[in-house]
Amino acid sequence: MFLEVAKGIEAFEVLLPLALILFLSKLLSIGCKKIGLPQVVGMLLTGIVLGFITLIPNQPIFNSTAMEGINFIAEIGVILIMFSAGIETDLKQIKATGVSALVITLLGVLVPILFGFGVAGILPGGFGKEYLIRNIFYGVILTATSVSVTVATLKELGKLNSKIGTAIVSAAILDDILGVIVLSVVVSLNQALTSASSNLTIDILIVFGKTIGFFIFAIVLGIAFRYIFKMLSQKYGHHRRLPIFGIAIAFFFSYAAEEWFSIADITGAFFAGLMLSGGKDSEYIERRTDIASYMLFTPVFFAKVGLTSLSSFSQIDSTFIIFGFLFIIAGILGKILGCGVGAKLTKNSWKDSYRCGLGMMCRAEVCLICANKGISAGIISASIQPFILCLILITSFVTPVLLKQSYKNEIPQEILTDIVSKNEKDSATV
Repeated sequence: MFLEVAKGIEAFEVLLPLALILFLSKLLSIGCKKIGLPQVVGMLLTGIVLGFITLIPNQPIFNSTAMEGINFIAEIGVILIMFSAGIETDLKQIKATGVSALVITLLGVLVPILFGFGVAGILPGGFGKEYLIRNIFYGVILTATSVSVTVATLKELGKLNSKIGTAIVSAAILDDILGVIVLSVVVSLNQALTSASSNLTIDILIVFGKTIGFFIFAIVLGIAFRYIFKMLSQKYGHHRRLPIFGIAIAFFFSYAAEEWFSIADITGAFFAGLMLSGGKDSEYIERRTDIASYMLFTPVFFAKVGLTSLSSFSQIDSTFIIFGFLFIIAGILGKILGCGVGAKLTKNSWKDSYRCGLGMMCRAEVCLICANKGISAGIISASIQPFILCLILITSFVTPVLLKQSYKNEIPQEILTDIVSKNEKDSATV
């Protein structure tokens, strides 16, 4: 059994925790879907609920062996999530909106990085040179955007295909691409700064050289794989061998990124998906990958984040609590101001610019994955996880409410009636 490949894992010790995670994840995900929240929130709540078991002294369920197995499965989950994110990226959408999406994205990345960097200065060490990468990385976490809630809300309001709706979706796609690149560069720089080499300049040049080398490698090999998949799609359209080969490529790109180019493995997975996006069977591959992922790997990843968040919360000191609350505020304002100003600079109205900032402030899985990578690399503290969960929960609740409020006097009466009827039906069901 594949669980046994991880050192020290006894498969049976992982089975009960997995059963609890999968069962509770599904129940809470269904509950969140009923009230209009992303199902990811239900998976995170699963980890928090089960985390109370870990606080019991000498409890036998989530012991060290079980947690090692959960961590192993969660790492595979991260790869599959990022591969799916890449393959569902619509590059044609970006081309259609052009300069507007680019400006919104650039400011929507730069402003949160600056805000995150600024609030990280209150942590021990402040703005000292040795803490530069740590402070930057806290900002990098805030660049991630998840517009699933925004898209659902705009679709419900009949505004998804409006000028600002299209700009939000396109900017979110670019945001993921740029965020992953920045993440990889910062992780690589951290490795260079902590190496034993005496020539820092050469180390930094090597980092950028490897980063450029990876993108050349990914593009050249990606074009080749894209051509191969095009031929396979013509001969074996909607055949299960296509998603199997796709996942194999995702694992290969992840390995190559980490081992050969010192780039984060999730970057390799994302670009593997990006290279296969837009093909004849891309949607089929993405759907099949999601089925495989959501059966086991994805729920385990999010539950693991919830589990570790609860255990780390009890160890947080007062300074970090203050930082955590400022971090949440920086995450919210960074996107509203950055993306909002970007939208205004590209000749959108003040109201549409505000809507753009609201739509881009929502966070979910990519935010968690970035933080997880920083924790694994020893750049940031695991104590940040509870505050990221709070950021996700707050933005998931607030975004649809404020977006609907902003369109209050602009929604056609028939759509407004449908929304009211749907809400009444959902309330009765719950």
